Amino acid sequence: MAATKKASAGTKGLEDLFLDGLKDIYYAEKKILKALPKMAKGAEDAQVSAAFEKHLVETEGQVERLEQVFDILGIAARGKTCPAIDGIIEEGSEILEEYKGSTSIDAGLVAAAQAVEHYEIARYGTLIAWATSLGKDDIVELLNATLEEEKATDDALTSLGESGVNDRAAEQQKAA
Repeated sequence: MAATKKASAGTKGLEDLFLDGLKDIYYAEKKILKALPKMAKGAEDAQVSAAFEKHLVETEGQVERLEQVFDILGIAARGKTCPAIDGIIEEGSEILEEYKGSTSIDAGLVAAAQAVEHYEIARYGTLIAWATSLGKDDIVELLNATLEEEKATDDALTSLGESGVNDRAAEQQKAA
């Protein structure tokens, strides 16, 4: 039988994890706001570019929702450096540089964007679970609205890949 450690007054708890997670996703969303216009401009396919532009508008709303969450909590909206999102965005930047002018760039950008979406889906899902455990129902509602948008964006990106972006990249490879 495992012994249970008694938490001391200085021990961090679920509320601290929740706040750190909010700061992390706020930082991530702000970074994504900067990356999306570059991805939209770098895409060869008009539908891929339009998808990034659409998600830019959604992300602006998601940042506003997070700022509402911070307001509800009575704390300043501040990000916390997130090495995970920095790395995912860096991969997207590499695709923009290395595949410029190639029809494969769209497949690469869609994949990079899905990596971002999957990170966000995981983070928002966790934040919702923690907010639920902490009894923050008003915050759960705000976070859930964003989670649903992230899932819809992921589905849209999957559809883009399956509707021709991946096939065009494969055709280019066969022709080479």
